[in-house]
Amino acid sequence: MANLILILGDQLTPDISALVDADPTRDRIVMAEVGEEAGYTNHHKKKLVLLFSAMRHFADRLERDGWQVHYQTFHPDNDLQSLEAVVADQLKTLGAGSVITTECGEWRLHEQISRWHERLGVTVEIRPDTRFIASKQEFSAWAEGRKQLRMEFFYREMRRKTGLLMTGDGEPEGGQWNFDADNRKKWTGKPPAPAPFRVQPDAITREVIELVDKHFADHFGTTEDFHFAVTPEDAKAALEHFIDFALPCFGDYQDAISDTEDWLFHAILSPYINCGLLDPLTVCEAAAQAWYSGRAPINAVEGFIRQIIGWREFVRGIYWLHMPDYARENRLGNTRSLPWFYWTGETRMRCMHKAIDATRRNAYAHHIQRLMVTGNFALLAGVTPEEICDWYLAVYADAYDWVELPNVLGMVMHADGGYLGSKPYAASGKYINRMSDHCSNCHYKVNKSTEDDACPFNALYWHFINRHRDQFAGNPRMGMMYRNWDKQKPERREALLKRGDALLATIEQL
Repeated sequence: MANLILILGDQLTPDISALVDADPTRDRIVMAEVGEEAGYTNHHKKKLVLLFSAMRHFADRLERDGWQVHYQTFHPDNDLQSLEAVVADQLKTLGAGSVITTECGEWRLHEQISRWHERLGVTVEIRPDTRFIASKQEFSAWAEGRKQLRMEFFYREMRRKTGLLMTGDGEPEGGQWNFDADNRKKWTGKPPAPAPFRVQPDAITREVIELVDKHFADHFGTTEDFHFAVTPEDAKAALEHFIDFALPCFGDYQDAISDTEDWLFHAILSPYINCGLLDPLTVCEAAAQAWYSGRAPINAVEGFIRQIIGWREFVRGIYWLHMPDYARENRLGNTRSLPWFYWTGETRMRCMHKAIDATRRNAYAHHIQRLMVTGNFALLAGVTPEEICDWYLAVYADAYDWVELPNVLGMVMHADGGYLGSKPYAASGKYINRMSDHCSNCHYKVNKSTEDDACPFNALYWHFINRHRDQFAGNPRMGMMYRNWDKQKPERREALLKRGDALLATIEQL
């Protein structure tokens, strides 16, 4: 009896596990653009264009390769608005006896698919996603018995497993595992940042852009200047562009922020890796080869590889180890709603405006903008984790629940009590000034803390430190901050807390 093979929008990989041992003459592949998946959060318009277009290109390729493909394009009047409904309809049409799929990247959808065998009355086989270096079981075995999980130690295991940047003697190339201390330079305009890789939209992509503009007009962002790759060939060209033009400087300036440049030396490859157009290990091997051939320094290559086989794999492991309870964590007791300017960018805080505006235009912002600007502000302001997590999931083209939730809830918001990160990534305006040129163009003054025109990050930082003393005073990595706070004169502390209270009371007007 034939099998029905479900391919999801982030599984656009020809050798995805669901297709292993499949029979093109008998089995049928199902792919669908459905309202339930496209609209359950306020997905950025460019994210929708990227996925719908990449899915359509992938389906066309499967058909050219001889597969039977049922593909449902999106329309709000479709009778079948969920994946379950599409699968149920195709089961009747084909008379298939089973559904085969690769494990998805979201607990919400995983729970649905896990019940299909009961609801649809057929066998449902959910296969491991072999595109990841560590399986769920491997990560769980590594984590067992550890009181705290640290990415650095897991990363070293992944280096050993893959052999990436390892000598024949089993030691790390360059004599150390991590070159992060070398990757914190402020960018002052030189060397010039390369132009980003661009793909001209083809007929399929133009059709999708028109669809998204028509049916998702109220979603965040814009489809204007869409230039993402939507095929494996163009995604590979984007990788080559990064290695040739940006990787040599990526390490030095990976934490830098610019008032005039959206992309700097960042790869912009995560949207392609996360939807399956690029294989993560292949990407890392290409970067490693750039070091061996003398085309990029080791601090750049190691830092890039660490983000993929270290952090990316680590947060996925955390996600599946602790969901669904992890999504409800709120150890700091935050209750504040997400300020509306996260959706508009209309704020006088220059760093926030620039990060949100870039996000609105590009469906992208680099990791320091996400962590130390928009994330830092949400942490200091006490925004509810659920709301800020939903924002990150919606607005970025590379955001899927498995990668977004641990990054935001754990790393950004410290809502898991320090399970993922040993200290909160809280910082005053001094950090943003050190790593960017935003402050010289800002309405607020970064060298002031209590005045009406003082940088909001400054008073909010100390307000955060003060109100969470019980949680953090005993943290060895936070001790210096509390000593600095206690050394300040009482009237100074009072003024900072008063300014913090005022900022929180009028947060929508900042």
